[in-house]
Amino acid sequence: MQMEMGGGEEEAGSSSAPLKVAQCENGNDAIASCCASEVDGEKEEEEERKDGSDHEEIDGEDEEHEFVPGPLLSLKDQLEKDKDDESLRKWKEKLLGCVEETDGNRETEVIFHSIGIISDGCTETMTSLPITENQNSMLFSLKEGSQYCLKLKFSVKHNLVCGLNYVNTVWKKGVRVDQSRGMLGTFAPQQEPYEHLLEEETTPSGALARGLYTAKLKFEDDDKRNHLELDYCFEIRKT
Repeated sequence: MQMEMGGGEEEAGSSSAPLKVAQCENGNDAIASCCASEVDGEKEEEEERKDGSDHEEIDGEDEEHEFVPGPLLSLKDQLEKDKDDESLRKWKEKLLGCVEETDGNRETEVIFHSIGIISDGCTETMTSLPITENQNSMLFSLKEGSQYCLKLKFSVKHNLVCGLNYVNTVWKKGVRVDQSRGMLGTFAPQQEPYEHLLEEETTPSGALARGLYTAKLKFEDDDKRNHLELDYCFEIRKT
């Protein structure tokens, strides 16, 4: 009996040993899986850091290779650059203007002489610039639903003006209602003033459109030099 009981205890002991081993094995698997996840996380962090550094290097390269324009040559220098080539010299003079009107030691000067309005059913009107304090800032009156365009007269002195452009912003009762942009182009210095028409526009129509408007017309070139800022008023009426 005792032997049988002893044998039973041995069997119980022998049966508990595999259970402990199984528990240890399961614990090792859990530890191994945790270690593997930590390694994968470290790898992902390293890849993210590498990607971030690559982007920084690319951004740095873009900043280093940013386009920087060369020095602006005077009109006289540009004309004398190929003076030995007769055909090229004549073409440049026709395109760029007369050398006698240039002064390479001075910046380009754009002088606006007048601004006018051309509209359907109205006579052309011109206003001398600059507008003095004694002058009326009301430049013109327009019929609702009519087409019109602004006409400019200006001179260019000393050197080329490149990419002369304008922004015309319109307000009514302090609220901005319109803003138009346009490019006039590149102009060489010359004795005779230039005349240029801005893009044609159409006035709004209806009872709410009628009334007094204020506006600002601004001219700049490619070098962001401001050549004119003109504050003016106009009216839209029914007839």
